[in-house]
Amino acid sequence: MYRNGELVDSDFPVADVAQHLQDESAIVWFDLCAPSEEETALLRDELGLHELAIEDAFSERQRPKVDRYPTHLFLSVYAVQYADHEIKTCEIDVFVARNALVTVRESEEYDLAGVQRRWDSAPTLASSGIGFLLHGLLDDVVDGHYAAAQQLDDDIETLEDRIYDEKPHVGRKALQLRRALVQLRRVALPMREVLGSLLHREHELVDDAMMPYYLDVKDHTLFIAELTESMRELVTNLREAEVAVQGNRLNSIMKKVTSWAAIIAVPTAISGYYGMNVPYPGFEQKWGFWVSTLGIFGLSYFLYVMFKRRDWL
Repeated sequence: MYRNGELVDSDFPVADVAQHLQDESAIVWFDLCAPSEEETALLRDELGLHELAIEDAFSERQRPKVDRYPTHLFLSVYAVQYADHEIKTCEIDVFVARNALVTVRESEEYDLAGVQRRWDSAPTLASSGIGFLLHGLLDDVVDGHYAAAQQLDDDIETLEDRIYDEKPHVGRKALQLRRALVQLRRVALPMREVLGSLLHREHELVDDAMMPYYLDVKDHTLFIAELTESMRELVTNLREAEVAVQGNRLNSIMKKVTSWAAIIAVPTAISGYYGMNVPYPGFEQKWGFWVSTLGIFGLSYFLYVMFKRRDWL
C-alpha cells in the first residue's frame, strides 16, 4: 500500500484490502495467483468489479486487450519465456480501479519480483499512483517479449548459417522456431493496441510525469512488432533456402558422377573391343596390347583434364 507516494505497508492479508481502500490517499496493489472462490468473491463484492471483467479474468486464453468499465479498466496481457525453441506464456489479468491495482495470474510461472524491482528503483514516481504501478507491470511484460524476440532471432540466424553445413537437417528446428514465433506474435503484437489505448487522455490514467515512460514501453512494442515481422520472413525462407542448397549440392554431385562415368566408359569400351573373339588390328600381337593400354590411360586422362577445367570434378 502506498500513501501520498510512499510505501507504507506490505504483505497484509487480502481481507484488509477493502479497509485500506477506504483511505482516499491510499493506493493498493494486491496479486492473486490461481485464486480461490473466496478471493473471487472479494473481487466481486468488496471492489465492485464488473461481472464480465471477472468472467474474462477467469477464462483461459483471452486476447491481449483493454476493456473500459464505468468504475475500472480491465487488461489482459501475457508474460512469455523462451527456452529450447519453445515459447511458454502466462496470462496476467489486471483490474485498474481509481486507487487499486489487482493482478490475477494463472500460475507461478511468472514471477512478480521483476515488477517490484521496477517499483523500488523509481520511488519518486510513486506519486503518480496507479499509473506508476501499471507501468512497472507492463514494462516488465514487454521486456520479457523483447528478450524472447532477441533470443528467437539469434536462434533463427544460427539455423540460417547451418543451412550451408554438409548435413544441415534444419527442417524440424525450422518448424519449432516457426511455431514459437507464431506464439510470440500472438501475444506481443496486440500490446501496441493496449499501450495505444492506455495513452488516450480519456482514461486519465497516465499523467505528465509517467507519459514518457509509457511512450518508451510503446516504442519497445513497435520494435518487437518489426522484429517479429522480419523473423517471420526469415523462417518462411529457411526451408526454401535449404531446398535450394540441397538442389545445388545434388547438381554438383551429379556432375561428378557423370564425369567419372564418362571416364570409366573409355576403358570399358576399349577393353570390350579388344575382348572380341574375332581377329582385329593387333590381334595376338604385343603392340595391340600396348595400343589398347595407352588408349585407355590417354583418353581417360584427357577426359579428366577437360572435366577438371570445367569444374565438373
